[in-house]
Amino acid sequence: MKLAFILDRLESIKTSKDTSYAIIFEAISRQHQVFVFHQKDLVWKDNTVLGFSRPLFLTDNNTHHQDWYHIGDITATPLQEFDAVLMRKDPPFDMEYVYSTYLLELAEQQGARIINSPRSIRDHNEKLAITKYPQFITPTLITRQEKLIREFLQQYHDIILKPLDGMGGAGIFRVHEEDHNISVILETLTHYGTRTIMAQRFIPEITQGDKRIILVAGKAAPYSLARIPKTGETRGNLAAGGKGTAQPLTPRDKEIAEYLGPRLYKQGLMLVGLDVIGDYLTEINVTSPTGMQEIYQQTGFNVAQMMLDALENSQTKTLDA
Repeated sequence: MKLAFILDRLESIKTSKDTSYAIIFEAISRQHQVFVFHQKDLVWKDNTVLGFSRPLFLTDNNTHHQDWYHIGDITATPLQEFDAVLMRKDPPFDMEYVYSTYLLELAEQQGARIINSPRSIRDHNEKLAITKYPQFITPTLITRQEKLIREFLQQYHDIILKPLDGMGGAGIFRVHEEDHNISVILETLTHYGTRTIMAQRFIPEITQGDKRIILVAGKAAPYSLARIPKTGETRGNLAAGGKGTAQPLTPRDKEIAEYLGPRLYKQGLMLVGLDVIGDYLTEINVTSPTGMQEIYQQTGFNVAQMMLDALENSQTKTLDA
C-alpha cells in the first residue's frame, strides 16, 4: 500500500514513544510505501486536493534526532492516489486544523481514504463527545455561566474544571468548596464568561491512573495505559509528569470499549483513544491518539500491528467491493 501521513515536524518526533512512528515502522516493515507531509503541504489546486509529499525511509538509527529517517524528493500528489491518508497532526484543534479537515473531506469526495474521517474529527470534540454516552460519565456540566459552576461546586464539593480545547492536561484545575481562588480560576478559564468550559465531579480513582484505552477498527487493545499522577498532582497526563503503566482492561473498561468501539468505527474513526478514570469515561481522543509504544514496551502486545492489520483488511474489502 501507499500510505501518507500528515505529521508534525519530523525532527520533533521521539521515536521511543511516538505512536505515529510505531505505525510508520510497522508499515515499512511490511514493505508498504510511506509518504509524509505537513498541514501546510495540503492544498486545493486545479480542482484537486493535493499533498506536497515526500517518501520516507527509515535509517538504522531510531533515535529522536533527525537521523532516524531520510526523505526523498517532494511531489504534488492527489490524495486519492494513496491507499490511505492518516491524519496524525497533534492538536491544538484550531481553525487551521478545521481548514485541513475541510480539505480532507473534499479529498474524500474525490475518492481518497482518510483516517480518521475528517467530518467525524470535527463532530467529536475530545471533551464534549463523552456527552453522547451519559451512561458512562461522571456528573458533568458544560457552561460559561459562573453561577451554574458555583452551584455545581456546592452540590459536589470537589470538582475538575477544564477548557474544551486543551491537550496534555493544560488548563485543568481541581477546585474545592473552600478554595479562595475560585473567582480568578473561573475568570481565567471562562475569559470572564465568554468561553464555555467543562466541570466534572472529581473522580478519586485518578490516583490509580487516567487509563488510555486504544480502539482500532472498533476493537480495544487488551491493555490500557494508566497514566498515574505524580505526588501532589491530580492530572495523570504524561505531559504533566504522569507515569504510564500498562495494565489489563477491567470489566468496566471492556464494557465501555465494547459499546463505543463499533459505534465510533461506523463513523469512520478507525483509531481512537478512550480516557477512563475509575469507572468513568472522561475523553474520546480522535485527532492523534497515543500510547501504543508504552503498551508494547511493557506488555509485548503490538498495537501498531493491530493498526496495520486493520488497514490491510479494510483495503482488501475496498478492493473486493
